[in-house]
Amino acid sequence: MAKQATRVEQEALPEGQREVPLVALRETVIFPEMIVPLQVGREKSVAALNAAVEASGPIVLVTQRTAEQEDITDPSELYGVGTIAKIAQVVQLQDGTVRAIVQGQNRVRVVRFAKTSPHLSAVIEDLHDAVPTGVEIQALMRSVQAQIEQYVASGAPVPPEAGVAARNITEPGLLADMVAYSPEMSTEQRQELLETTDVEQRLKLVSAFLARQTEILELKGKIQSEVKSEMDKTQREYILREQLKAIQRELGEDDPQQAEINELREKVESAGMPEEVRARAIKEIDRMSRIPSASPEVGVIRTYVDWLVGLPWNVTTDDRLDIKEAARILEEDHYGLDKIKERILEYLAVRSLADTIRSPILLFVGPPGVGKTSLGKSIAKAMGRKFVRMSLGGIHDEAEIRGHRRTYIGALPGRIIQSIKTAGTNNPVFMLDEVDKIGMDFRGDPSSALLEVLDPEQNFSFQDNYLEVPFDLRKVLFIATANLMDPIPAPLRDRMEMIQLPGYTQQEKVEIAKRFLIPKQMENHGLKAKHIEVTDIVLTELVQAYTHEAGVRNLERELANIMRKVARSVAEGRKRKTVVDLKKLEEYLGPPRFEYGELEAEDQIGSATGLVVTEVGGDVVAVEVTKMEGKEDFILTGQLGDVMRESARAALSWIRSHADTLGIPRETFERNTLHIHVPAGAIPKDGPSAGVTMATAMVSALTGIPIRKDVAMTGEITLRGRVLPIGGLKSKILAAHLSGAAMVILPRKNEKDLRDIPEEIRKQVKLVLADTMDQVLEAALRRRPQPLKPTTSTAGGESENKESKGPAVSRVRRSPFPGEQPTVVAGAVTEPTGGFDLSAGQGRR
Repeated sequence: MAKQATRVEQEALPEGQREVPLVALRETVIFPEMIVPLQVGREKSVAALNAAVEASGPIVLVTQRTAEQEDITDPSELYGVGTIAKIAQVVQLQDGTVRAIVQGQNRVRVVRFAKTSPHLSAVIEDLHDAVPTGVEIQALMRSVQAQIEQYVASGAPVPPEAGVAARNITEPGLLADMVAYSPEMSTEQRQELLETTDVEQRLKLVSAFLARQTEILELKGKIQSEVKSEMDKTQREYILREQLKAIQRELGEDDPQQAEINELREKVESAGMPEEVRARAIKEIDRMSRIPSASPEVGVIRTYVDWLVGLPWNVTTDDRLDIKEAARILEEDHYGLDKIKERILEYLAVRSLADTIRSPILLFVGPPGVGKTSLGKSIAKAMGRKFVRMSLGGIHDEAEIRGHRRTYIGALPGRIIQSIKTAGTNNPVFMLDEVDKIGMDFRGDPSSALLEVLDPEQNFSFQDNYLEVPFDLRKVLFIATANLMDPIPAPLRDRMEMIQLPGYTQQEKVEIAKRFLIPKQMENHGLKAKHIEVTDIVLTELVQAYTHEAGVRNLERELANIMRKVARSVAEGRKRKTVVDLKKLEEYLGPPRFEYGELEAEDQIGSATGLVVTEVGGDVVAVEVTKMEGKEDFILTGQLGDVMRESARAALSWIRSHADTLGIPRETFERNTLHIHVPAGAIPKDGPSAGVTMATAMVSALTGIPIRKDVAMTGEITLRGRVLPIGGLKSKILAAHLSGAAMVILPRKNEKDLRDIPEEIRKQVKLVLADTMDQVLEAALRRRPQPLKPTTSTAGGESENKESKGPAVSRVRRSPFPGEQPTVVAGAVTEPTGGFDLSAGQGRR
């Protein structure tokens, strides 16, 4: 066929050809004399239908070769033969589609496309049936009519009156087309029938189709008859088995199934189940006794009863109520973590006084490697309870928590019940690991299923979908762990008592390495004290220069690396003890990977150090600002989130409103653009706590005053220059300390959180509390900005106050918080220090 045309051909068409609007059909073939309703939704098809209606003419209906194709642009995408049809009725529907009733008239061949826009239009020519005469065609017609009657009688999915209708058809071509109504004929078979203009050949195609379909239907009936006969046989066997059971009972004998049923009954009676659960188990056993042993349902019931019997309904571990012994075990396994140890000992103390106390539901939040999971094992050991752990990371299916219904093949209880059965006691320490990494999709929301598990008002009757009976979880001590609080849904967070594990200080890491990590790695590598010695200075160097983390996981990994090197030398015959000093450390692990000390090599203009909290703990981040010519307010780069962008705009607005007192000419903002960049551009960043950091960096870039190299800061800024409190303070101060910061500026409203800061850090790091931005700038900048001089003047150049005729009135904007000063926190003592007041532009001590 020729390529499609994009517009209507202007030349006259050959005789016998005409142009008609065309509609492409999906998996539908229309035959002459067939009346069919069509649902038309594609834009071009609707347009073609409307064009035919407006012209009061016919429409060509052609089936497309690929049903999934949306836009038809070439004739090769359609079959070559279709049907020209008369439009009987058209109804416009509310959803924009059109419902039409059409009646096929004649077969046509598509010669070419006349146009493809706004609708398909084709040049067609009529096809005429070749109808032979004679006795052969009459015999073939009667054969097909008889096949249709047999096809209907065999249970074909066609109306029963189809056989009578076939008998009344006298035209052979129409008889052949009638068979196309069968729903068992494929689109390709219907199209082949449409394209066959030789009526005798068409009848032969129909005869072959009817013969095959009739054979299939007869075979189907035979199979159904055999199945029915097999079912009758099964029923007969069931009756005989029941009679055999009755005979065995009379003789005092038990069959194997009855022996198993009796055994299950004994297990149920001795399992100590609640009465409601016991009644359910007995009911299932009774049902099992009435089912033939060969039935698959017997195995399903047996598995269900085994689960009920195997659960520890009344098996409880006695708590170790010796507070001193429990404290010793906790101290033996973990260094630090005083809050958690205190909380567990408080629970044991109350437990020794009141038997009915509910178990607490704890949530340990902290970065990786701080010992959350191992702490759960130590708690179980200290309390004398069993310990089970369930990892929730990546779980998307609610059935993982609640189990599957027994209607499913291979159904099992959820992992809560499975873990309780594994523990063998109804009061284990149950750790729900990585609760912040639960997923949610079309299979359900596992975090919502956990609401019942972790709610003391509901979990006394936790009902698993598989068991369908309540199980009491009140005695279970649930401990959840998470790296971040934000991903945990608020209703789930509300049911747990949160304890923060922000990370370890440098001294704590050294102590953990000496007490726990080195002995553990020596044992793992087969080394003894005579083989290796690691000095304190090496441990300090390991913490500072070879690891950069809140926990101790990488520290343990590096110690294992050292142990492997020493183990190799011992295996090669070394007799002397290996003392790992700084030289050996660099030989084993290579050059230091991290620099510990100054945040910057020297004071910087436009570069301030902020503090952030990530899922791996606190960290320091640089905020860089540069001034350049341009008319934009500022440019932000570094994958900053919306909240961080708004903080930058609030900081810039505060600077512009205090430009005079900061010594920044107004023209600077009109002629220059600030580019704010936060390095590590591949990592998304967000949150309001970088507000004061960005404001300080912008002031430095605009005034040219350097920022102290050893200062880190955190705090949210408002349009009035207020410094608002932030979260994760301990993690941030730990990160500043590990990075070598000598001073940390933080909101005054976070002063209450300083009690959690270790004493050794409070002695080494100067903590400055600030209420306003002027106090932040006083502490962070090397010198105070000089305010601009008053600029109001008369025409003669002398200052003048037009109203009072006295001295000139200064246009310097006053600070909204005059006279407030930052506070330096040293240990537990707070003392006021100098500040500068933006209202007057002069330092005040």
